[in-house]
This record gives sequence, structure tokens and C-alpha cells, in this order.
Amino acid sequence: MLIVGVDTGGTFTDFIYKDGDKWGVHKRLSTPHDPSEAVINGIKHIAGDRRVQVVHGSTVATNAILERKGVKTALISNEGFEDVIQIGRQNRSDLYDLSFCKKPHIVPPELRFGITGRIDHEGNEIEPFSEEKVQNILTKIKESGVESVALCLLFSYLNSVHENRMRELLDGIGVPVSVSHEILAEFREFERTSTTVINAYVSPKMTRYLTKLQKTLGDDPLRIMQSNGGSISAETAMSESVRTILSGPAGGAVGAHAIGKMAGYDRLITFDMGGTSSDVALINEELPLTLESAIEDYPVKVPMIDIHTVGAGGGSIARLDEGGSLTVGPESAGADPGPICYGKGTEITVTDANLYLGRLIPEHFLGGEMSLKTDKLNAAIEAMAEQAGLSPVELAEGILDIANTNMERAIRVISVERGFDPREFTMFSFGGAGGMHCAFLAKLLSIPKLFIPNNPGILSAVGMVMADVIKDYSLTIMRDQHNTTGADLEKLFAPLEKQGRADLSEEGFADEDIIVERFLDMRYQGQSFEIIVPFGGDWIEEFSRLHEQNYGYRNNDKTVEIVNIRLRTKGMPVKPEFPEAGDLTADMPEEALIGMTETVFDSTKMETRILDREKLLPGNKVDGPAIIIEYSSTLVIPPFAKGEVDPYGNLIFDIE
Repeated sequence: MLIVGVDTGGTFTDFIYKDGDKWGVHKRLSTPHDPSEAVINGIKHIAGDRRVQVVHGSTVATNAILERKGVKTALISNEGFEDVIQIGRQNRSDLYDLSFCKKPHIVPPELRFGITGRIDHEGNEIEPFSEEKVQNILTKIKESGVESVALCLLFSYLNSVHENRMRELLDGIGVPVSVSHEILAEFREFERTSTTVINAYVSPKMTRYLTKLQKTLGDDPLRIMQSNGGSISAETAMSESVRTILSGPAGGAVGAHAIGKMAGYDRLITFDMGGTSSDVALINEELPLTLESAIEDYPVKVPMIDIHTVGAGGGSIARLDEGGSLTVGPESAGADPGPICYGKGTEITVTDANLYLGRLIPEHFLGGEMSLKTDKLNAAIEAMAEQAGLSPVELAEGILDIANTNMERAIRVISVERGFDPREFTMFSFGGAGGMHCAFLAKLLSIPKLFIPNNPGILSAVGMVMADVIKDYSLTIMRDQHNTTGADLEKLFAPLEKQGRADLSEEGFADEDIIVERFLDMRYQGQSFEIIVPFGGDWIEEFSRLHEQNYGYRNNDKTVEIVNIRLRTKGMPVKPEFPEAGDLTADMPEEALIGMTETVFDSTKMETRILDREKLLPGNKVDGPAIIIEYSSTLVIPPFAKGEVDPYGNLIFDIE
């Protein structure tokens, strides 16, 4: 059986597969009108009639939210709380915009319903559930053509009896339901409601998409990547689609962490540049998790790898604004029409600028499967340069400088602004376009080392086949250090652990192969937000240490509160291994040198070697200027970078 990792991006769909002892890669243009088309055709191209085990990172949920193309969704909450999702919190995305107006919510007012019945903050019923009053709501839902319902009642995470009964009634009229105590068993009704609504909004689309894939795969297993860095079964992904929103970028972070650790690098700034956007993350030995994510200003409070995204990719469009200033992105040419050099595009992109400066080799793009065209590009660059009052080279370099500055700013957000010094980390670059920009970014940020793995253009797909099976659980408990002991917390964790082990047992894992991790969401009394603290040992002292690390102080006189408990169960599937080379050699094979080309660096044309990465051997020295060609990416090595191939085939560069 072949193991296949699939990552759907805005421009390309990437595949990595293991056939016996051999690794293979495949890349094809995405099909935005129907993402499953590229996935299915790619799997057929790789496997033919053989059986496959697929782990897939999907953008279906993400795109449904970004494009507001989810299904018609209704919300059922307690009477008087129907508009919580519209009111939200007091903070605004643009504080100084005096004419600020919130976008219409994905659930319109006429599809928000309140029911009679209340549970209090201790889980006691203080008002009975009225089935008689609910009948009118059920009729309206049927008549309005609602395709999905979000059900979110106050304190249902403490007592779910009303939510469960309401779900039974909705099941009776055949409408899919997302239930808040299963999606997010935590307090803060706005965030819980928002997360449940997002799940209801995207789940039917995800269900249709995955059903189509499963029909093609038959009995072959299909797993879906989650935003938290683990995978789940396709069936779970259909009902809890909100957990897949950042699955593609999460795969890249998992792959970077695994390969970096294997090579001895555990402090990484990851840089994933694709055709549409760039994703950056900071890995300080462990993958960074966050619970405070939002997409299109909708809070999504499920665990996610902490990734910062900026609208700068290979397809980012360069334009002159009304004042004649050059701008790059965030709009992207995507896969269709794509950059001018793809043959159909009409607007200059970052990829076009790289080609114009000689940093892409047309006949070697995508291993020669796709040739780049320069005839229309040269005329377009010259026309815009004349309009901007620049030389064509100055324009092309300006486009790349602006794109690099946008990405540098994103890296500063996750490092400098959080108290980390980029100079103490290694930049780990991947993504189809990452290799053309990473050395320049490392120099801008004074990062001394640059790590480029094998097949960087498909690393997100690599991360998917390396991912553990992970299930996350949480529960709001609202305790403090004076009324709770470690033994009390152990008892509260017990039912979550029982559920976690049962869920992974259904996924095919033996009890002894399941790893359980426990965490506490803690804060000082009077604070509004928490930090995640591993449970074990002196957990109060660990909270104070982490608080001081994050915010610069501790307050030993303040009472410490435990707001939520969190439990994570991990199943460890059989993972592909990456072989280490036995001997290192400094002698580069003659066939590794493909030829010479002229490339522009700092407005100066330089004779530059073109090297075939597949022919490079562990121990080979690679100094700039050079362009390294491989199937999934092109690597631009400027004169200030010097490096070598490590025992695993990774390229490690020192940046002067």
C-alpha cells in the first residue's frame, strides 16, 4: 500500500508518496472550481490501480469562510441571546475608523432563534425546556431551506440535557446539527457560539467533498489534517470541520519540526511561501499552539498551530497605485490565470519578477513539465517600468524588495514582538516559492543559518504523512489554587482521558500505544485571558514562570485561577523514515552542474552556476551565487550565502 500526503494550495496541489523504500513527489495545478479534481487525478497518476493510504490537508473549509460560500445556516440559542454572534466583543479590527461597520454575519437575523429553557452556571436546570414553543422554530427552519444548524445554549458544557433534546428534534426534520458542548466545551458564549456557527457553516461542504474523495478511494483509508498538527478520520472531519481550517499550513509546521529535529535543529523560524500567501511560525523546541485564532474576524477557539499569514506569494500581483507608487499583493493571480510567464496571465507577479532577473530557469520549471514563457513578460515589465520612471531591472528588484519586506514584517510579529531574537534561530524555508526569497529574508533579519529540506515545495504534504493522530478535549472548571488540589484535577481529567482513549481505540490504536498529555488554562485573578500550562509537578510555579517569560513579571501575592482543563490524546501511526547517508564527500559530481546563466543580484549581472539538486551528494559544498533546480522548487543562492549538503540531503547555509 502506498502512503500518500496531499496538500491543496491556492496555486498548486502537492503530493508526496512512499512506494516501498522509494520516495516520490508530484505537483499539479489546483482546480479551484472543484479541489477534488486535482486531488483525485493526482492520486490516480501516482497509484494507478494500487491501494493507497491518504493523509490530506484541505482548503475547503478555509475557502468557504473566506469567500462566504458556506451553506445556509441557522443558529439556535437561549431566548434573549440570539444576537450574541453579531454583538461580539467591544474590540474592533480598525480602531480609528470612525465609519467602521461590521460585515453582515454569515447567519442573518431572520435565521437566529431563541428557545425557552435555562441551565445555570453550576449546571442546574432553572427553567424547563419547552418542546411546545420549539415546534414553531422547527417549522421556520424547514420552510426557509436551512442546510445546517448551530446549536449553542448557555452552560451546556456543564449540563447538555437541553442541547441533546433539541438535537433530537432537529434530527427529526433531517437537518445537520453542530452542537456546542461537543465542538467546544468551554465558557465565553460568544467564542463558543462563533466556533459552533463556523463548524455548522462549513461542515456540509466538507462532507460533500470528502464523500466524493471516499467514493473514489473505496476502502482505502483517508485521514484529514487538522489545524493542531494532528490528523483525524474523514468521518470526524465531516462533523468537526472547524478543526481543519488551517490544515495546510499546519502540515508544513509539522514537517519542519520533524525534519529539523532529525537534523539537530529544534529552534526554527519556518517560512512557507506558496503561490498565494506566505505562512511563518516560530518553533522553540515544540510546536506553538494558540487558542485565540480568528478567520475573517470570526473567533475560532479550537487548538491551532500558531501560524501568521501574509498575502505575499509567487502569484502576488504588482501594480502602480494612483500616486505612482509600486504595490505588491495581497491580490494573487493564483493558478488561473496565473503569472504572465504561465501563458495566460496579464498582470506582473512576483514570479514574473524572479524570471526577469534570471532567478528562474524556464526549461527546468517543475522538472521541465511546465515551460515558462518570456515573450509577453519582457514587454509588460518594460511598459510598467516606463510608467514608473524606473529601469526594467529596478522595477523587478523593487517588486521583490516589497514582497520581502512584507514577509520580513510577518516574521518580526512572531519573533521580535514576542520577545524572541531571530538571530538565535535557524530559518527553515519551504513552499514552492520559498527558495527564491529565503536567503534575502534571512539577511534582512540577521538570521545566521538557513535550512532548506529536500523537496521544499511539497513539505506541507511531507508533514501530513509525519503527523500523529491527535484528539483534543477541554472543559471549563473555574477553580483556584485555594479550593483545588492536584488530586482534584486528576479526578476531573479522568472522564476526558476515558473519552480520548475510547476515541483513539475506534481509530485502531491499542491502549498502550496512546499518549496522553494534560494541560491547564491558568491566569491571575482579575485577568481576562489565560496561558496554557502543562499539568504535573509544581503547576502553580510553572504558571508563574511562563507568565514571567511571556509578560515580564510574576505576582506571587495574586490568587491563581484554573479556568479550563485540556487533554490531548495521541496515536502514533507508522511513519516513513528518512535514511541518513553513510559517507560525506566534498567532491561534487560533474553531472550536478547543468550549466551557467546570468542572474541579477544588487542590480549587477553575475555568472551563476545552475545545479541539479538530485545530483548533489551529502558533504558537497554549495556557495553562492548559484541556482539549484529541483522538481518542486527553485533555490536562489546569492553571493552572501555559503553552505553544504547534510547527511539527510538537506541544504544548510551560513548567511554572511
